[in-house]
Amino acid sequence: MVRVKRGNVARKRRKKILQFAKGYRGAHSRLFRVANQQVMKALRYSYVGRKQKKRTFRKIWITRINAASRANGLSYSRLIHNFKKSNIELNRKMLAQIAVLDTQTFKELITSSQ
Repeated sequence: MVRVKRGNVARKRRKKILQFAKGYRGAHSRLFRVANQQVMKALRYSYVGRKQKKRTFRKIWITRINAASRANGLSYSRLIHNFKKSNIELNRKMLAQIAVLDTQTFKELITSSQ
């Protein structure tokens, strides 16, 4: 069987992993085997984190809308129900922005939905 020299390929593969692991503490950024484990774990976390970010932001928006609507004497669920009934199609992100930055417009939206 012919001998296969992997020097160049193996070095490139290891360097790629160690580049990913830059900034990790101690052996996690220097030793290939440990760095490889940490990089795999970090990539898993980042994948999961991208999904969790969507949930977290939606929670924040709902909390902000709820606080603003309660300040105007209406619960969040009633507000959303009224918006659905009166065909006001604003997503939660925009509603939260309006509630925080422009309270007068938010009050007008509430009155127009009732």
